[in-house]
Amino acid sequence: MCGRFASFTDTQDLADELAIAEIADDARLLPPSWNVAPTDPVRIVVERARKGSSEVRRSMELARWGLVPSWAKDPTVGARMINARSETLLDKPAFAKPFAARRCLVLADGYYEWRKLALPASGSKKVPKQPYWIHPAGAGVAAFAGLYEFWRNPAASETDPDRWLVSTTVVTRAASGRMEAIHDRMPLLLPAEAWDTWLDPAVKDASSLLQVDSVPLATLPVGDAVGSVRNNGPELIEADPEPRDPEPVTV
Repeated sequence: MCGRFASFTDTQDLADELAIAEIADDARLLPPSWNVAPTDPVRIVVERARKGSSEVRRSMELARWGLVPSWAKDPTVGARMINARSETLLDKPAFAKPFAARRCLVLADGYYEWRKLALPASGSKKVPKQPYWIHPAGAGVAAFAGLYEFWRNPAASETDPDRWLVSTTVVTRAASGRMEAIHDRMPLLLPAEAWDTWLDPAVKDASSLLQVDSVPLATLPVGDAVGSVRNNGPELIEADPEPRDPEPVTV
């Protein structure tokens, strides 16, 4: 799964890299984060026509991490929908419609995963874990395949600017290669050549992109501080000087 990630690259740099035509004000003002957690606001890239126009434009918007289906009674359900398994997208009503019509890129610099280690010889039953910072091996954004949805607050008036909630989920897949040694799941990181097709609303079936080769990734054991949402700074992606993992996974 993908339960924490970091997104700190400058907004304009991202806009230049992804050929984004419009940036929503709230997306531009979102501060960098080295510890993005479920229900946090995140930057996403979408392609859609604006009201009253047939022109499709690529824009950067803000969305809450954790997809809230349009039919949900309240937005709390989103906390359980931060990820969407690629293998069952079409089987889940909450994901099937967005997969056909509302695909997006969730912008990140990398993500965190915790590797389960062997139980200690002391007899403790608490499974020790080693946090890892996982990011593209080369330069550039980590563009997670995502889905987004609109939820209308039934208690809000027509004039309430917050009556609509935009939410998103990260598509995950089975881990491959050395990533399997850290966790059995990983986010679907789309290479640049797949971005246009994934975002294109005219493409109704993007199933082939669920099998695309992931961008090359690099891994780094990091400290336990990332486990608390209270901690947020560039020190979270620095190497753990004394990793508890006896055989750190390096890619």
